[in-house]
Amino acid sequence: MIRVLIIGDSVPMVALLIDHPDIQVIGQLEFDSDVAPRASEFWPDVVLFNTDYMVGQVLPVVAELTARIPGCSMLMLADRGKPGMLPPRRSIRGLSFLVKDVGADLLTDTIHRLADGECVIQPRLQLASLGSEKDVSTRELEVLGLAAEGEPAPAVAERLCLSERTVRNYLSAVVRKMGARNVLDAIRLARNDGWLR
Repeated sequence: MIRVLIIGDSVPMVALLIDHPDIQVIGQLEFDSDVAPRASEFWPDVVLFNTDYMVGQVLPVVAELTARIPGCSMLMLADRGKPGMLPPRRSIRGLSFLVKDVGADLLTDTIHRLADGECVIQPRLQLASLGSEKDVSTRELEVLGLAAEGEPAPAVAERLCLSERTVRNYLSAVVRKMGARNVLDAIRLARNDGWLR
């Protein structure tokens, strides 16, 4: 039995998975600041992210879940029309990607592959990712995403196991690369361009 925990909108996913006796949806959680500790209580085999949050905002949760639940795979359903939801340039151990309008057969096949330890990135998302201009690195988006949630630099540093100086350097780099006036302006620009929710 493959135990699946859904983060975000569970209704369409449960409908796709209900007819598969070897897959059990064990719960649903909203995406918020304490989702990782709550998710670890379920001890899932696969965590399915079906939210409108951008990959830079999901990555800290993925890192925390990977530390809390060794061997757990994570699958993010992405909207290929939103650049911030596309797979990052560097692969993230344990994080796979499918398009949001995925069918039941592909979803269940992917869940089985994830449970077997594979990592899956749907080709349509890989192509969309290659065609997007992304000067800002995935790690910089990750830091900016936490700053957008109101996290101060010391809290971001602790959460990502970085020094506070490194966090500030990442934020400065984002401001410079985006041509923003400051971090708040960079957050606004990132949201307007679809990189952050």
